[in-house]
Amino acid sequence: MNKNKNKNKFKETMKEFRESKRSSVVVYLILRALIIFCGVFQLLRGNFQVTFLCIFALLLLTMPIILQKKFKMVLPNTLEIIIFLFIFSAQILGEIFNFYGNVPHWDTMLHTINGFLCAGIGFALVDLLNENAKSIKLSPLYLSLAAFCFSMTVGVCWEFFEYSLDKFMLYDTQKDTIVTTISTVWLDPTQSNSTVVIKEIAETILYDSNGNVLTVIEGGYLDIGINDTMKDLFVNLIGAVVFSTLGFFYVKNREKHKISKHFIPEKAQDSSES
Repeated sequence: MNKNKNKNKFKETMKEFRESKRSSVVVYLILRALIIFCGVFQLLRGNFQVTFLCIFALLLLTMPIILQKKFKMVLPNTLEIIIFLFIFSAQILGEIFNFYGNVPHWDTMLHTINGFLCAGIGFALVDLLNENAKSIKLSPLYLSLAAFCFSMTVGVCWEFFEYSLDKFMLYDTQKDTIVTTISTVWLDPTQSNSTVVIKEIAETILYDSNGNVLTVIEGGYLDIGINDTMKDLFVNLIGAVVFSTLGFFYVKNREKHKISKHFIPEKAQDSSES
C-alpha cells in the first residue's frame, strides 16, 4: 500500500515538473537516457562497479525534483540544468570516462561549479526561511555571508571525505602533483625549526625497506595531494563568491536584477494562491 502511494506521489511530482519546466525536462530525459544506456552496456560487460555508479547518478538526477517538492521551492530552469549537467559531468564523464585524468582542468571546473551550486543551496535555505519568518528579517549581506559559509563548509567536508578515501582505502582522489621546489623544517640538521629549501629537483627515487628501487619519478618531487586540495578549495571559494554576490544584489532589488533570478531558488506558490 505504502509502495503504491509513494509511486503515485513520485508520478505526480514528475507530472508537475514536466508541466512547469519543459527545458529542464528535455535535459533531464536526455541525460537519463544516456546514463541508462551506459549502465546497461557496462552491466552486459560485467563491469558492476560502473553499473553501480550509473544507478547512483540516476538517483542524484532525481534529487533536485524531489527536494523542490519536499521543501516547497522552485529551482529556476537555468540553475536546474546546471545541476543536471554537473551530476552527469562529475559521475559519468569524470568517473566512468576518466575526464578527470584526460581533460585538463576538468576537476577544477567542477569544483568551481560546485562552489557556485552549494552557495545557491545555502542561499535558498536561508532566503526561504527569511521570507517565511514574521519576526526576523535578515539583511542581504547576512544572506550572502550565510550562502558563502555554507558553500565553503561543504567544500571542506568534501576534502575531508577525499582525504579519508586516500588514507584508509588507498585511493588517489586528492591528485598528486610534480613539484621542483620544496621547503621543509624536517631536513634542518640543527633541528631548530629553520626552513630548508631544495630547488631544481630533477627526479625522485623511491626505495623499499630492503634497498630495492621501487620507482623513479622523473621531473621532480611527488607532492601527495596538498596542492590539489588547496586548489579545489580556492576555486570553490571563487564559485561561492560569485553566487553570494549575485544573491546580495538580487535581495537588494529583486525586480531590477533579473539575470540573478535565473540562479536563485524561490518559494513555490501554493495551488490555493494561484
